[in-house]
Amino acid sequence: MPDNIRDKVVVITGASSGIGAATARHLAKLGATVVLGARRGEPLAQICRDITAAGGLAAWRQTDVTVPLQLQSLVDQAVQQFGRVDVLVNNAGLMAIAPIEQARIEEWDRMIDINLKGVLYGVAAVLPHFTRQGSGHIINISSVCGSRVFTPGGCVYSGTKFAVNAISEGIREELAGRVRVTTIMPGAVDTGLKYGSSDPASLAQVLDEYHQAIPADHVAHAIAYAMSQPDELAVNELVLRPAVQAF
Repeated sequence: MPDNIRDKVVVITGASSGIGAATARHLAKLGATVVLGARRGEPLAQICRDITAAGGLAAWRQTDVTVPLQLQSLVDQAVQQFGRVDVLVNNAGLMAIAPIEQARIEEWDRMIDINLKGVLYGVAAVLPHFTRQGSGHIINISSVCGSRVFTPGGCVYSGTKFAVNAISEGIREELAGRVRVTTIMPGAVDTGLKYGSSDPASLAQVLDEYHQAIPADHVAHAIAYAMSQPDELAVNELVLRPAVQAF
């Protein structure tokens, strides 16, 4: 793997499990320093202990991405402890699938707060550092549902992911040549995301769809691929799904 990963300081949200945890472990093996945030502290601490025991560098901070100051503190910790921040992986997410007519407004708000505002808060936290350094890389975890609406039940979830794709493209255009932007759009991945639906029928539908899910490690490798490219090359979009997934 090219040295464009080694010694990079990478902040990862939603890092206590799933794609975030797999990415932390994989990048640490490749020589990156990882700074992990999530609402659950103990899993973060264990991941960091594992990485450290294997000779890697890792730190963590309990972080709710819906609170801007907590994301700012996570990024500030990376800079204070390791001198800089090179990459932000906006990974935290919620998928609460339910028919729109059920009007589960609290779930809509939660998805907007985590999937959309959480991405923006992360961007706001790292951009001053990227500007000062003259470089940086934002990697936003979107979904195949960001290019095709998942129905029934996925109107709002897809809406948040369409928005992430649009924001990613806007940042890419505004900061071209200064900040690299990558949008990762996975299909079904074997993580806790599939359990986010409180509607029993929708949950059963999602779990049935996810029997074909790929391991989170596959997405971690895609993130590493995007990071590993030469500085003058930006991998802007990556779509990956199980080979048997039609959606």
